[in-house]
Amino acid sequence: MSEAGTPASADFSVRSLRLATLVRLRWLAVVGQTLAVFFVRFIVNFPLPTAFCLMLVGLSAALNIGLRARLPATLRLGQWPAFALLAYDVLQLGALLYLTGGLENPFAMLLLAPVIVSATTLAPRPTVLLGSLVIAIASLVSVYHWTLPWYPAESLPNLYVAGVWIALVSSVVFTGVYAFRVAEEARQLAKALNATEMVLAREQHLYALDGLAAAAAHELGTPLATIALVAKELEREFPPGSPHGDDIALLRSQSLRCREILGRLTSMSGQPDNHLARLPLSHLIEEVVEAYRAFLVHIEVTPAKGDGPEPVGRRNPAIVQGLVNLVENAVDFATDVVTVGSEWNANEVAITIADDGPGFSAQIMDRLGDPYLTTRRDGVSGDGADHEAGGLGLGLFIAKTLLERSGAVLDLANRTPPDSGAVIRIVWPRALMDAASAPEAAEA
Repeated sequence: MSEAGTPASADFSVRSLRLATLVRLRWLAVVGQTLAVFFVRFIVNFPLPTAFCLMLVGLSAALNIGLRARLPATLRLGQWPAFALLAYDVLQLGALLYLTGGLENPFAMLLLAPVIVSATTLAPRPTVLLGSLVIAIASLVSVYHWTLPWYPAESLPNLYVAGVWIALVSSVVFTGVYAFRVAEEARQLAKALNATEMVLAREQHLYALDGLAAAAAHELGTPLATIALVAKELEREFPPGSPHGDDIALLRSQSLRCREILGRLTSMSGQPDNHLARLPLSHLIEEVVEAYRAFLVHIEVTPAKGDGPEPVGRRNPAIVQGLVNLVENAVDFATDVVTVGSEWNANEVAITIADDGPGFSAQIMDRLGDPYLTTRRDGVSGDGADHEAGGLGLGLFIAKTLLERSGAVLDLANRTPPDSGAVIRIVWPRALMDAASAPEAAEA
């Protein structure tokens, strides 16, 4: 949902910086600072407030030990805890520079390190605050500091210190912006690759299901034929109107419907992959809901609403099958009624399917459309009926994949209280439907 140029705050809400990373970097700083203090004091014999310097280094070591003792190394820090630890590093280094010559100390450039870490892992706001803190510390120690451990007769000119300050401030701004942009491009690339992998995974699932559907149709053909034959023989003994006659007629009609469904599944892969059918939108809806009018749940097709003539497109069995799956899912979990509506304007064509059942479970709203995922609360409809017979969790996945492949966008949500139930809105661009019907319209 974020623009390419302006990352959304949600992109940085994830805890992307591990505590172990900061701890290791601080140990590296502790070792380097300790070696520098001992080298200046005992190797080159320059005067140095050794005790104060070692106290500051020891404070960083104690902080690292405390963090490792109280928190797991794999902990990923939020934005502001990470900012607090990086700000401590800036303050600690600033205190060391105050004791050792301020910006005359060549190690002043190490103030850039926390800014670079923040720019590559944190959001812009904490990075800007950290950069401002670095500039403020650099400005203070450029004026107020103890004497640089150096030869007594030699001192660095103020012009040199001013140049270091300008270089440091420029580096904070340039390096921070540069590191942030490079890291942001890497984040966007990672998100794009992740989205591509998810799409490919969905396609692989669907292609696998194509083969399973063909195998299932072949395997189920014989037992369904046997069931239809037995039901036909029973109809002779129990004609309609006699005890059990209506039940046997229903059993036979449903076995025939199963054979029709299996035949449609086996022939679907051989159909041309057109976007939409040469079919008015209202006829498409009637074709989808017709098979479910005999159910106890009432199917209500609301009057179509739109600007201009009704959309007409070429017929695609994949779209029909996707809509059938959604209507069947709504019928399974509805209490009394399923409502199917359509609307269109100059930009889009939409179909809405709503039921008065329990609605989608809040725990799985973010994963709706994944394969093998149960889509409703407890798998039970509003009237308490058990629906475990349809519990593979593939219907919504297949429908979503087929419809999105046709160019549609699906919006799955629950009704706003006091109403209950689920609402699925399928939207196609109007231009897609008009373009799909244009060739046949020209031939006519």
